[in-house]
Amino acid sequence: MFPLVFEINTRVWLRNLSNRHNRKITLATVPDEEFRFFSECGFDYVWLMGVWQPSQYSKAIATTHPFLRTSFLEHLGSVQVEDIASSPYSIPSYTVNEALGGKNELVLFREKLRAIGTKLMLDFVPNHLALDNEWLPGHPEFFIPVSATEQHHDPGSCFEYAQGKYLAYGKDPYFPPWTDTLQLNYASDATHRMMTENLFRISELCDAVRCDVAMLILKSVFNTTWSNLGGAMKEEFWSVAIAAVKQRHPDFLFLAESYWSKEWELQQLGFDFTYDKPFYDFITSAPVNSEMLTGHLQADWDYQKKLCRFIENHDEPRAAEEIGLNNSAAALVMLTSPGMHLVHQDQMEGYKKKIPVQLLRQAEEKENPKLHALYRDLFALQKRAIFQEGRIEWLHLNASSSSYCFGYHRFTENEHAFVIANFSVTGIEIAFSHPVLLNLAYEEISLLSTAEGDKKSGPHLAADTLHIMLAPHEGVVITC
Repeated sequence: MFPLVFEINTRVWLRNLSNRHNRKITLATVPDEEFRFFSECGFDYVWLMGVWQPSQYSKAIATTHPFLRTSFLEHLGSVQVEDIASSPYSIPSYTVNEALGGKNELVLFREKLRAIGTKLMLDFVPNHLALDNEWLPGHPEFFIPVSATEQHHDPGSCFEYAQGKYLAYGKDPYFPPWTDTLQLNYASDATHRMMTENLFRISELCDAVRCDVAMLILKSVFNTTWSNLGGAMKEEFWSVAIAAVKQRHPDFLFLAESYWSKEWELQQLGFDFTYDKPFYDFITSAPVNSEMLTGHLQADWDYQKKLCRFIENHDEPRAAEEIGLNNSAAALVMLTSPGMHLVHQDQMEGYKKKIPVQLLRQAEEKENPKLHALYRDLFALQKRAIFQEGRIEWLHLNASSSSYCFGYHRFTENEHAFVIANFSVTGIEIAFSHPVLLNLAYEEISLLSTAEGDKKSGPHLAADTLHIMLAPHEGVVITC
């Protein structure tokens, strides 16, 4: 019900494997030990981020862009031209990158995943395409036109694709344009058809798509941003396109990258899961916004069960760096709350340096074996019926919200789990009551702690009330 997804930066991952094994590794030659790792962790989906044909324009821009260069140097210290590639979200064509092994090797990789019971997720970028995309110059009608007059007033908004002819760069309305992309025009029925065909092409190669900035092509958002240049979008893209793909592949899964509280709207248009950015913001804030997180986790079940929870991904800072001392407790809360769970490459190892998506080389970092072991334990918990099917209710603790402690109860008819987290700098004795605890034998309780792993000597029961000492920044899961 609630898939566990592992995101891989494909280009960096294959390069690291090649260096480790002293031979070139592509998708068809990934060592068996990697598939054993996927299987042992219980990943339902492996998301290969960045498999599509690279853009030459995007690479040129990345190589010379001063802001990007600063981010490259922050990660590596020194950068060579061969370390830099195009953005994986500036896509010229939905064709598998030959440097990674091409389409045939991706098919083989998918078959190996299937053999261990894991499915493949790939990227779909609905909002824009690369400057050097396969549809130009033949089909400028797929993109947002900009007149010479508009270009004169805002020259940084567009690309001169032919002499005296301009097309708008791809854009989030709250940020500067992505100058290695062109904005698709969803006022055109032809664009709807072309992008649906791309989804058909992708759906033959994988089992799921993660849809980049999916809310940007909601009709209301698109028309507010672009209708003055490209005309008005007449019908929603997502509901029609998702239904068309699922008619061919009924079990195909759609995950939306979603912001601006558009999650419910996207779910109603057919998305199986949507990013839960509020959860991320509340749990990574310093101090943790426990009051808002409490309210968020009490939202309607039909909404919650379609959320994708994460504490890092390729767009966000590394959890070990951003969350710091609360990292383990945040991981525990994330993996025991309802919804899809997304884990990023090297998150389990506690890496702290975010990799710019245009880099091919990764800085060396020291691994955290205790954190890795905790994740393995949490993955095993995540697969249990109580965390796959169980509903959620809030616990009333003997602590105020200002204590940065909170807890919830996951339950099915036959099993119960209590999740408690202390995000404060001080230890605290937490107590809570629940009818399930009444007359419960101590031997029927098991406990996983982020601090000690086994804390059976800690909790004690008195009638229907459980008392437990929590160390600073500790999270626990009590199952019975």
